[in-house]
Amino acid sequence: MKKEFRAIPGREDIEGMERDLRFHPSLTGNPQALSPGQVESFNRDGFLKNLRVYDDGEIDVIRTYFDELLERTLASGGDSYSISTAHLLYGTVFDILTHPPIVAIARDVLGPDVIGWGSHFFCKLPGDGKAVAWHQDASYWPMTPSKTATIWLAIDKADLDNACMSFIAGSHRHGHLAWRESAEGEHNVLNQTVDDAERYGEVVPIELEAGEVSVHSDLLLHGSKANQSKRRRCGLTLRYCSPEVRAENDWHEKGVVVSGRDNSGNWSDRERPKTD
Repeated sequence: MKKEFRAIPGREDIEGMERDLRFHPSLTGNPQALSPGQVESFNRDGFLKNLRVYDDGEIDVIRTYFDELLERTLASGGDSYSISTAHLLYGTVFDILTHPPIVAIARDVLGPDVIGWGSHFFCKLPGDGKAVAWHQDASYWPMTPSKTATIWLAIDKADLDNACMSFIAGSHRHGHLAWRESAEGEHNVLNQTVDDAERYGEVVPIELEAGEVSVHSDLLLHGSKANQSKRRRCGLTLRYCSPEVRAENDWHEKGVVVSGRDNSGNWSDRERPKTD
């Protein structure tokens, strides 16, 4: 049984690692991709949505690429959720992680120096019956301090019909929250559930057009229902952090300096894979 983490203000332990799990607001005074109002909204609500980073033609090419990657993954025994840390395996995904309009958003949220360390396709096939329970990303990661943001790229159009994500606005300001192991009957893609999550703020559906992104704090409560429609819903989660963030369990090997520099030397700064 995994440890159940409690909402102790400021610091938590995971696998013996003392972590700073306070929300650290963006201090960017002259944002380039976002407006000052958007930076203020991110600090207040914990997220932004409907930010365009690819035009229709560009996202069509990415979708065709993912269709082929998914076909290969399924043929080899994987499933539609198993394509993870993909930027270390596939040059095309590395190019998405380092795509300038996406990195510019991360920079406005995290500061001029940015590490890209995560890339995971969350692909809900039509009628697959799997949900993502309310959770905080920071619960899963052996990293400190809490200066990580997720940029979620819509490969397919995501709406209420095909089970788009929902965020709980402002929930990142409550710190690290108690969770339990998900029950089998929840059909959760992950393994953690925060109960009564709606008490922490307003539930906001995050409907995105293909080629748009949302960005959210690693402490923001979020989740999604099962896709009961006849349409696929695929998104690529891209994880970014400040270089000062330390990672245990060799997670530092996932890191790529996508903006500025890593003066701390905490991350490996991996090169682009030569093949797909």
